[in-house]
Amino acid sequence: MKKLNLLFFGPPGAGKGTIAKEVSKKYNIPHISTGDMLREAVASESELGKQVKSILDSGQLVSDEIMLEVIKSRLNKNDVDKGFILDGFPRTLPQAEALETLLKDIKNPITGIIYLEVDEETVVKRITSRRICPKCGKIYNIITLKPKIDNTCDICGVELIQRDDDKEEVVRDRYKVYMEKTYPVIEFYKKYNQFFTVDGSGTVEIVTKEVFNILEGIL
Repeated sequence: MKKLNLLFFGPPGAGKGTIAKEVSKKYNIPHISTGDMLREAVASESELGKQVKSILDSGQLVSDEIMLEVIKSRLNKNDVDKGFILDGFPRTLPQAEALETLLKDIKNPITGIIYLEVDEETVVKRITSRRICPKCGKIYNIITLKPKIDNTCDICGVELIQRDDDKEEVVRDRYKVYMEKTYPVIEFYKKYNQFFTVDGSGTVEIVTKEVFNILEGIL
């Protein structure tokens, strides 16, 4: 039986995190995001972790070389025995090429690549519909996850706000950056026969079901 060593791709608002959590739960494999990996490295207080901490504390971006070391360290843990989901990496072509080499070295190749394809207008509609409670942090969506009372948190009763990075001009800018920087990575992986494009514009239930069908095929 094949392991599920998965890469998840998709623009902001495609639902990668949500679908990855469902896959993680069903197949009991860790959902590893770049943020999680960096936090774990820092918490471990290893030499690598101390290096990462000093870079983050100074407000700098972690280099590709260090990021790969962090990934290598994470993929050497026992909980990836059945597989893993890598979310948020690689973001650039050099990162994709370096990841290929790393996975070859540790003899743990990718077995499935899921690309959640969502057009710009759907992304804008989804993200600009998000609202957050400034007190408890609960996230709502005025289309798909409405509060019981308009624009009011169900828990705290305070007025919901829209984050600055959920505003239309910011969302369009993020989408543009994604297409410029990360779309070439998707083109790089399209040559693999384990690359699967999923229409991410449907409901969470529909998209999750399609992803599960693909993964059963891999297994």
